Amino acid sequence: MRTLTRPVLLMLAALVVAPLAHAATTYAPTPVNGGAGGGTVTAIAHWQIQDSAKAQEGGAAISAAGFSTRDWYPVSGRATVMAGLLENGKFPDVFHSDNLRAVQVPDASGQLFVNPWWYRSEFTLAKSAAGTHTLLRTNGIVASADLWVNGHLVADHGAIAGAYPVHEFDVTRWMHAGVNVLALRVHPADPRRALTIGWVDWNPTPPDNNMGPWRGVDIVQTGPVELRFPHVTSTPSLPDLAHAALTVTVQARNLDTVAHAATITGEVAGVSLRQTIQLAPGQTQAVTFSPGTDPALTLSHPEIWWPVGMGEHPLYDLQMAATVDGATSDKAGTRFGVRSVSSHLTKQGYRQFVVNGKPLLIRGAGWAPDLFLRDDPARMEAEFSYVRNLGLNTIRSEGKLEDQRFYELADRDGILVLAGWECCDMWESAAKTGGKPWNETDVRTARESMASEARLLRNHPSVIAFLIGSDNAPPPGIAKMYVDTLHAEGWTLPIIAAAAAQATAETGPSGMKMTGPYAWVPPSYWYADKQGGAFGFNSETGAGAVIPRLEDLQRMLSPQEQEALWKYPQTRQYHASAAWSPFASLAPFDNALATRYGAPKDLADYVAKAQLDNYDNTRAQFEAFNAHMEAARPATGVIYWMLNNAWPSLHWHLYDWYLNPAGAYFGAKKANEPLHIQYAYDTHGIVLVNHAPDDARGLQVHVRVRNLDGSVRYERKLQGIVLAGNHAQQVATLPALAGLSRTYFVELELAAADGRPLSRNVYWLSIQADRLDWPHSNWYLTPLTQYADFTALQSLPGAASDVRASVRREGARDIATVTLSVPAASRTVALFQHLSIKHPGDGQPVLPVLWSDNDVTLWPGESLTLTAHFAAQGTATPVIEVSGWNVPSRRVPVTIEHPAGADQGTTH
Repeated sequence: MRTLTRPVLLMLAALVVAPLAHAATTYAPTPVNGGAGGGTVTAIAHWQIQDSAKAQEGGAAISAAGFSTRDWYPVSGRATVMAGLLENGKFPDVFHSDNLRAVQVPDASGQLFVNPWWYRSEFTLAKSAAGTHTLLRTNGIVASADLWVNGHLVADHGAIAGAYPVHEFDVTRWMHAGVNVLALRVHPADPRRALTIGWVDWNPTPPDNNMGPWRGVDIVQTGPVELRFPHVTSTPSLPDLAHAALTVTVQARNLDTVAHAATITGEVAGVSLRQTIQLAPGQTQAVTFSPGTDPALTLSHPEIWWPVGMGEHPLYDLQMAATVDGATSDKAGTRFGVRSVSSHLTKQGYRQFVVNGKPLLIRGAGWAPDLFLRDDPARMEAEFSYVRNLGLNTIRSEGKLEDQRFYELADRDGILVLAGWECCDMWESAAKTGGKPWNETDVRTARESMASEARLLRNHPSVIAFLIGSDNAPPPGIAKMYVDTLHAEGWTLPIIAAAAAQATAETGPSGMKMTGPYAWVPPSYWYADKQGGAFGFNSETGAGAVIPRLEDLQRMLSPQEQEALWKYPQTRQYHASAAWSPFASLAPFDNALATRYGAPKDLADYVAKAQLDNYDNTRAQFEAFNAHMEAARPATGVIYWMLNNAWPSLHWHLYDWYLNPAGAYFGAKKANEPLHIQYAYDTHGIVLVNHAPDDARGLQVHVRVRNLDGSVRYERKLQGIVLAGNHAQQVATLPALAGLSRTYFVELELAAADGRPLSRNVYWLSIQADRLDWPHSNWYLTPLTQYADFTALQSLPGAASDVRASVRREGARDIATVTLSVPAASRTVALFQHLSIKHPGDGQPVLPVLWSDNDVTLWPGESLTLTAHFAAQGTATPVIEVSGWNVPSRRVPVTIEHPAGADQGTTH
């Protein structure tokens, strides 16, 4: 069990947002922390790796003491082959331009990744007490491996196969005090032919197909009785949540060739547990504690775990031990939350999730790990801080499932997780006509994968379902195997046939739709009652291209690629999608951008227009689902495709690979405010949204419609509004107005009863509407017969903006406070002002950074204060820059705020 105690920003201080690179090092053997008491787990910290074409000796020799690893590559404990080579600097700058292509060119010894690769590691054992067993635990290998220890073959690749199965092997008979040797012969991966990991059209395929021990290998030391798979099921009373029944199970396994009596003890939620069992040689037995055996396991007034925005996220600890002959043989533990999860189908047939008796709108995005599956705890912390800052409540993992740390962060932060298998490769081949049929070995690997993932996920309150298919539901036999395996592992959560509108006999209909889009559509699309519009549960959807900020484009693209991006819309970009994919060309996005905003004049102009579009479109997607959460055809969930990218990309993300928030990020953040005011494209209504569970009373609304010159054409104020919790309510409708400029603005403000600002939202609209050509829709886009016209925005005069900025230090973080003001005498709107924090030396962005708001629009006489949290920058004063659509980019003087009693700050 791992406990997370450090605040997120302490870890963010160590985050380097750049391709991971480590100097080659020779590592000492991993010390195994055994000793009295049993129950230790030690991760293999480092390996030496080499291509078997160069290391041609057999496993007995390679796993023997004294074997020379001269010219082998030293790598970290969870490195895939490609990740390990990057650690050693073999392929520099693979994320820039198309440099990754070169990795796939054969070197002098032939193609790098067609042969098995050797992984070799040494570890030291102390002299063990009598009865101690040493186990090797593999946590998933891509694609498969032969395992050797100290010259002995323990298991071959028929027994160790698949990205997800966890296997344990008792290697006690081959162990000795001192240095021991472990070797893996890792076999090449092909996601079309093995149940591993594939990338479809998200990005280029890693040249090694992610071959290697990507989740690591552990050395386990235990006494004669091992404890495995502790599990707590909580059943809170509904609707009052006044009580919760806990059921605790753990698996006890006798590793000896003689019988043992074992006393199993535990502590959970202040309740002590105790049972004595008899185990025959080699016997495994499930040990269960429930309110029937231990009445105290019915808790009174339990601490209830809630999703983010609905309440707190408290966690309980379970600690267990097995005692044999008066000595501790093994220990096990887990953390869990008390909560209830269920789902049902609406009368229209769509999936509705209910947590602790309360339905909620799922507002999430799709997760992508690093392209080379590199383990980076600080980066993962940063990404979860972004999910919270975005106001999302869910992450969907379509395959490429993460390890324990990911779910611990989700538990801590109240972020729901929709886990499931991936599409389009071996995982779904048996479901496709003409796909590779599964043999008995494949079915066994899939069963072992499902069992291992169930054990990993089932204690985490953040996990709310498992999707046994993605684009396709499994065929009947495999679907039944998955469901039976989940139930055998004590799974109590919803099991969903697929992310598409399909069904299996065991699960019933999925209640989800996968109708796109995946490429550009206008904001009004999301309010339609067709295709991917805001009704039901859309499991993956987005408007395609998402353009990073200029500084990121300049470090990910070559000069030629940068020029093509804004000048030649039909060009297929390596950083857009897989080469064969329709998404490798950004033509739908580029054509819409040029028609709606005007043809780009250069790269900077292209980026500026793209940020407006990405903000507007992403905001509309989430807002449409907000507005329709209680409609006649209710919206129950939306998964934005995607949250992040596996590498620097021009497609599908809310924040880019460099963790640099841009237009899409701030559009999503705006739409997902807890209390929010928004404009509805379908009804021209003003809608209030309350994602919190409690009612909001005495709300005040201020609506203005402005022409391009800033003149107010319509104004209305509303007061005393009551907005129920978990509810959306239309409070006004904009009338048809004469005399509007071709491009005009709607400015919305929501305030509390005391006047405190709660939400502010600005739209740029056109009297010429986008018209969708619905009959010609396909699976990834709907074309248009007419585009909205925002070209007049190009004629806005330059705007003045007064900026006051200060920075204060709080522990390991800096907090910037920036006030933007447009002088009353100014001539025009200051459109889409963006604030950035930069390093004073090289001018690069300080990342990650958490803004309260950004990309904001102000009229003369208006003012807005924003804050940003980021890792402390030492003694250097960070630089704050402001820019905008019609606001010139400039650096802002920064006042340093010192703690009380310190010298007064100066302006830099």
